[in-house]
Amino acid sequence: MAHEHVHETHPNIVKRLRRAEGHLRRVIAMFDEGRSCLDLAQQLHAVEKAVGQAKRTLIHDHVDHCLDTAANGSGRSAKAVVGEFKAISKYL
Repeated sequence: MAHEHVHETHPNIVKRLRRAEGHLRRVIAMFDEGRSCLDLAQQLHAVEKAVGQAKRTLIHDHVDHCLDTAANGSGRSAKAVVGEFKAISKYL
């Protein structure tokens, strides 16, 4: 059974990813149109930055909420909390 795990920032992250998805579709169309490599690189960079920012927001939200909760009263050991932090921080 799936466990619902939603934070306040998740809807904004989804909006950002949907914009990036549309932007990526446009970049693909630009390839089909034969646009310049400079134009393509600039637009791909913009898509990359948008996805990266969404990822950072998700990770920072997790650190702020989940790990704070875990460290301050979830009954989990400090070792488990640090392990979780290390696991997610590799994606920064």
